[in-house]
Amino acid sequence: MTIYSLYIFDRHCDCVYYQDWHRTRPVRIPADDRPGVHRLAAPVAPGARESIFSSSGPGTPGAATVAPKRQAGLPFDEESKLVYGVVLSLRNMVKKLSGKDEQFTSFKTAQYRLHLYETLTGFKFVLLSDPSADSLRFVLRQIHTGPFMDYVVRNPLVEMDSRVQGIDNDQFRAAVDRHMRNLTIFN
Repeated sequence: MTIYSLYIFDRHCDCVYYQDWHRTRPVRIPADDRPGVHRLAAPVAPGARESIFSSSGPGTPGAATVAPKRQAGLPFDEESKLVYGVVLSLRNMVKKLSGKDEQFTSFKTAQYRLHLYETLTGFKFVLLSDPSADSLRFVLRQIHTGPFMDYVVRNPLVEMDSRVQGIDNDQFRAAVDRHMRNLTIFN
């Protein structure tokens, strides 16, 4: 199984943190980039997926086919808005159809599975993984109660309600990366 990416949204619906693990091309940076939300990673080895939506990857037919070179997909701000829109829409649909006591925790398609963990303060932790993965909500809770509390909430240098800058903390980024890579399901 594979973990693709992690998004953290604040209570203002803004993406304040993003990290990916399995992408060959970096996310296209928008003109009005918010510093600290994401970082460009070094290109991944050839044969890895470009994104979770690409059909070719290691072990899939057509992986050796060379596609014409084109501009990277959506700019980061558009991609994060789409992810948040899916979360918000499905969460509202679940509440309307099932009642106020039910929660939206995950959503599965043929390409990925979206896991959601919401905090009482309005932060939404969204993890995209392989569709065959079981619920990873406990992983999101561990990130919230561990690295997020230690390196973001308890850090006086991090402005929690900043509409200008995301979570730009090297220790938090390293702790999240270490936590994810230590999971048995991480590929």
